Amino acid sequence: MRRRSRAKRQSGLVLLALLIALMLMSIALAGALDVWSLQRRREEEKQLLFAGDQYRRAIVRYYGLARAYPESVDDLLDDTRFPKPMHHLRRVYPDPLTGQNDWISLWLGDRFYGVYSSSDQATVKRAGFPRQYADFEGEETYGKWKFIYLAPGLSVPASDAAPAALDKPASAPNLSGFAGGYLPGQLSSGLR
Repeated sequence: MRRRSRAKRQSGLVLLALLIALMLMSIALAGALDVWSLQRRREEEKQLLFAGDQYRRAIVRYYGLARAYPESVDDLLDDTRFPKPMHHLRRVYPDPLTGQNDWISLWLGDRFYGVYSSSDQATVKRAGFPRQYADFEGEETYGKWKFIYLAPGLSVPASDAAPAALDKPASAPNLSGFAGGYLPGQLSSGLR
């Protein structure tokens, strides 16, 4: 009889120790998942800074050749304004935060001068940006990280001070001298 009660007590203690060990392992795993999630977000931010900078640099190169902004991302991929086509952008980069090509464009008339992410997630990085992105300091969402190029003497249009819509404004003046205009990555029917 004593043996049975002792065996029951021992099996109860083993079960209790096993439950405590399982609880400690789940707490450690939850902490590891938090660290992994934060690391993943930081990597996505690095990719966002890289992709956004590629668009900004491509716009700078495009504008530098003929003092006109591109009509679409297609113009950055294959600039046919000259006898030998130029490629200012290697490929269309998807937004790393959404995984899709859903960048929001900033427009001057029928031409675009920058892009930004459609994500409204909170940022992890809030300081320590390169000089050309000093405006990103303290911004709380990725949608406020705007990768733009404005030629000397131009300022950000008042319409871009508020969140921009996906479509360009219909009544904006045509600063390029060319007809047309469409969202980046999309050819309008009848043009080209």
